[in-house]
Amino acid sequence: MIESDVSLKKFNTFGIDVSSRLFSQAENEDHVRNVIQSNAFKTNTSLILGGGSNLLFTKNFDGIVLRNNIHGIEVIEDTKEHVLVKVGGGVVWHDFVLYCIKKGWHGVENLSLIPGNVGASPMQNIGAYGVEIKEVFYELEAIHLKTGEIHYFNNSACKFGYRESIFKNKLKGQYLISRVIYKLSKRANFNISYGAIEKQLETMGIKELSAKSISDAVIAIRQSKLPDPKKIGNSGSFFKNPVVTKSSYDIIRSNFPDVVAYPVGKDLIKLAAGWLIEKAGWKGKTFGNYGVHKNQALVLVNYGGASGREIYDLSEEILDSIKEKFGVQLEREVNIY
Repeated sequence: MIESDVSLKKFNTFGIDVSSRLFSQAENEDHVRNVIQSNAFKTNTSLILGGGSNLLFTKNFDGIVLRNNIHGIEVIEDTKEHVLVKVGGGVVWHDFVLYCIKKGWHGVENLSLIPGNVGASPMQNIGAYGVEIKEVFYELEAIHLKTGEIHYFNNSACKFGYRESIFKNKLKGQYLISRVIYKLSKRANFNISYGAIEKQLETMGIKELSAKSISDAVIAIRQSKLPDPKKIGNSGSFFKNPVVTKSSYDIIRSNFPDVVAYPVGKDLIKLAAGWLIEKAGWKGKTFGNYGVHKNQALVLVNYGGASGREIYDLSEEILDSIKEKFGVQLEREVNIY
């Protein structure tokens, strides 16, 4: 059940070649309980691992990695208007999206091709193209890592924010998200508010909207901008889009009139981190076998054989240069280990 010195290379999308001193892959809730009640878990630093798409290993993990591999998709309520579907935390997110589209359930099509597993979707409040997971999230089941009890969290209990939830701050490291319940609509309520989707639909010659056509458009956009982790190691967006005050934004705009930004509140403006990084000259830069992706400056890449420390140091240089050039403090979206 618990293995020793296991390579984590295939369990992280950066493809960083590190190992964990102890490792266990949980297929169900009982497996999780058995591991967390073991002496090996109680006496070691632990890490709950999902799809490995939102982390960067800078060294070997000196502790125990518990990988969430809980599967299953089950309809628990079915009405004329909606469906409640319970999904195992170890299910690949994009596989679930495709399953919903095939079933005619609406709400997650804009979130196509986001890397990672279902268990991370509420933790990160994943979002793309005008949609966030909180809009279709109903409830989750999570195993408390000290007691083994299952606790339930509804939408408000998760305290969702921009790429945020209670599991990333107050309750960080205290739970394994075993199952997630989504409330999906049987009626079409398409969101193509992001211009990129509309333009892509036109390019594809789509006349009649459907969940599948929107998903296909999102996939095409993402594939044109983002490298496939199976071919080039990466974790998707490495940095969050920073939110600044209107006064700070006005100063930046006076110096850089082409700044890409979106209002997010009465006196708050979200800046496009990718634009900032590109403007600072980082886009497409390579340093041996790692660098910044040529099509999307938000993405740091491992072309093969790079160390996590090299990629981390590159991210530090980018943070420093953005602070110096724009007076903006970027934050990493990935977790560093």
